[in-house]
Amino acid sequence: MKTNYYYSVGTYYDKDAIDFEHRYWENDTLQRIRQSFREHVRKYNFTKALEIGFGPGFDMVHFAQTFPNAQINGVDVSAEMVRIANEKIIQSNLQNAIVKEGSVEDIESQFPGERYDMIYVFFGALNTVNDLDASIKELERLLLPGGNLVLTFVNKWYVGGIIIESLKGKFRRAFSRLKKIWGGYSPTNFLASKCYSTSEVKSSSTLSCEYQRGYSIFFPAWYYRGIHKRLPSKIRLFLWHLDSKISTTKLGTLGEYMLYEFQKKH
Repeated sequence: MKTNYYYSVGTYYDKDAIDFEHRYWENDTLQRIRQSFREHVRKYNFTKALEIGFGPGFDMVHFAQTFPNAQINGVDVSAEMVRIANEKIIQSNLQNAIVKEGSVEDIESQFPGERYDMIYVFFGALNTVNDLDASIKELERLLLPGGNLVLTFVNKWYVGGIIIESLKGKFRRAFSRLKKIWGGYSPTNFLASKCYSTSEVKSSSTLSCEYQRGYSIFFPAWYYRGIHKRLPSKIRLFLWHLDSKISTTKLGTLGEYMLYEFQKKH
């Protein structure tokens, strides 16, 4: 059952679904980041995967096609995203992908008794859960021994964003991620969410963090379309490669997104 909070989050993404795909396919930075996220999931052999916050189902379909012998389950709080993703699954004639409406708290009721050797979250769905500690503990419970969590978050300490927005004179926006409640990316449509630092994410898990990396440290974030348009393609490529080189260092924790890989060894 949806709480009032998840109802508001679901309604936000129901509206966002209207032109989500059009905006996504026009944004090569988002596509590049998603490809990197996928590469981290594909490193592992898995037979049953769970996606939290699958949106329009890009990755559900991708992994169901890439791993035809694996079962891919997914939950999303948006009824409209569930509908869109399910249409893709049907159109692609996939028998190994199932999507249902809900958040982390609903996984057991939606997929009773199911356990997974891969659980992944792309583009920060865990930024919009009621309780991060409780949510990660539930994901750990659902994970089989030897299984992996690949979790991405909208990062709290995006220093590039602080600098850019401060130079624009938009100081409230510059430091909005540091507040207890962050309003999301849209300047007109508020989404009650929370940004997390590396220490907050790691302290929420009892599992071993095997790997972490940041995105958009020097490479401008996906929503800075104006900056991307002004930068020559060679400079953008250079900044992407620079980010890749420093993404696992301390500087990497200052990027726009963070990716973490946790493993359940026993």
